[in-house]
Amino acid sequence: MVGLSTGKYHSKEKYFSVQQSIIKEGQGNHTIGQGFHVYPFSFQIPTQELPSSFHGKYGKTLYTLEANLSRSMRIDSKAKAEFTLIHRGNPDPMLMISQQGNIDKKMKLFNSGAVGMDVNIERMGFHQGEGIKVVASIQNRSSREIKPKYCLYRKYSYFAKGNRKVDTKDILKEEGEAVPPSAGQTVTKIITVPPTTPVSILNCKIIKVEYRLRVSLDVKYASDPEMKFPIVILPALEGPQEVHSLANPAYGFEAFPNSSMPGGTSFLQNSAASDPFAPPPAYESGMYPPLTDFDRKS
Repeated sequence: MVGLSTGKYHSKEKYFSVQQSIIKEGQGNHTIGQGFHVYPFSFQIPTQELPSSFHGKYGKTLYTLEANLSRSMRIDSKAKAEFTLIHRGNPDPMLMISQQGNIDKKMKLFNSGAVGMDVNIERMGFHQGEGIKVVASIQNRSSREIKPKYCLYRKYSYFAKGNRKVDTKDILKEEGEAVPPSAGQTVTKIITVPPTTPVSILNCKIIKVEYRLRVSLDVKYASDPEMKFPIVILPALEGPQEVHSLANPAYGFEAFPNSSMPGGTSFLQNSAASDPFAPPPAYESGMYPPLTDFDRKS
């Protein structure tokens, strides 16, 4: 479920709701006696385009699991937990295409001459924790030294009833070596995406999570010429044995329990799964926590 509040404007989208009865009325004795009782269950996340979990200042994408226990002559008992869902759909092939840009600026007032820069970025899509390789060919035909600067920033957009709220923030800033006057130089810089950076969300109508890489030249006593490149942040690779590339990606959604819930396991959506209400695996399969965990206080 996605919720958005922008003062006077509000919007919400519900993506799916799956219900499952562990003990159904009319099927044998449905009264639970005293003591500890374990009822393993599982459910299949629907195969559809779902945005990844997200928490922002003005909106969020939230996935929850709720259990309801009905008791005669008493108020129902409910428990609710949030889990994190990461969208691992097929990336657009455009994410593999390199990006180029160039800019020239003539100096005025306290400077003379001109500066220019050609920038090349190997592609648009990068995983969490991956390095963005930026190659800049700089021509300094001015009377002062110039220095390349890099800034990765995020742009969160919230939409409600025809209105938009934008929230931007710099994620990291770095600088390169200075280029002296009347000189040219090609510099390579690796900008590492922080592993905790939320993945891009481009498949939601009311929330967008986007990123930009700004490459500029620091010129004294003049406005800095700059270029901006769109960056799409993809989920981090799970390990060296995982076959996961932009050219041939795995498909599905990966869900993780809330970090405050002990003993949880992660699971990956299988798009070929047949029945979301199929019976759960046997308790002996090892998919569920041991019974001893239920006696331990957290």
